[in-house]
Amino acid sequence: MVNNDIISEVAERLLEAQPASALTGAGISVESGIPPFRGREGLWSRYDPEEYATIEAFNRDPAKVWQMLKEMMELLIRAKPNPAHLALAELERLGFLSSVITQNIDGLHQRAGSKKVIELHGSGDRLICTECRKVFPISPDLLLTLPPRCPCGGILRPDVVFFGEPLPEEAFSAALAEASSSRLFFVIGTSAVVYPAASLPLIAKREGAVIVEINQEQTVLAAGISHYFLEGSAGVVLPKLLLEVRRRIS
Repeated sequence: MVNNDIISEVAERLLEAQPASALTGAGISVESGIPPFRGREGLWSRYDPEEYATIEAFNRDPAKVWQMLKEMMELLIRAKPNPAHLALAELERLGFLSSVITQNIDGLHQRAGSKKVIELHGSGDRLICTECRKVFPISPDLLLTLPPRCPCGGILRPDVVFFGEPLPEEAFSAALAEASSSRLFFVIGTSAVVYPAASLPLIAKREGAVIVEINQEQTVLAAGISHYFLEGSAGVVLPKLLLEVRRRIS
């Protein structure tokens, strides 16, 4: 049950504390039909990450890895933004959210209308040639032959971070800047235990930000980092928060 008193207090803090940013993880996209990689329905229950998700595995046998990637890409193509994505986009439009920093590769924040999205792990919305570096928007046609190839003959790969690869330097630098300057920092649908992304709420709090966590269950953040913990699905909590913000500015 969403605590309406906390929703009210967070809405008040959001109106007072600008700028605000949000860090999102797999939990925000579950309601869009994208299960987390881990868990009973996740890809890692059927594909060993050591064999299918490392850059070494891709370089060794791209055709094998593309068996898993095709399933993942088709899932992302079908997915649509849910009320949580839409609420964040509207908070940005209203001027109460400066950016979304996401660990997700599904592109749903952009499809929902968010303008400033920092993608820490890249994007499954595009493929990139391993030879000429040309970029292609993802489409079902590109997945008809595995591994898909560029007209130049090079193998295409998703423009995402495989295990064993560093985060994009530009994206992480932008995320650090947002965390450092935010006066209110949302943590949504992520346990925030995997570094370096897990450092962002800590940095935000160190710089004086109010930390607001929205998750289905308590994480390590709730024990001593988060100022507010809103238990529930992001697709329920964020629309309620948006409604409260709108009520206060109308």
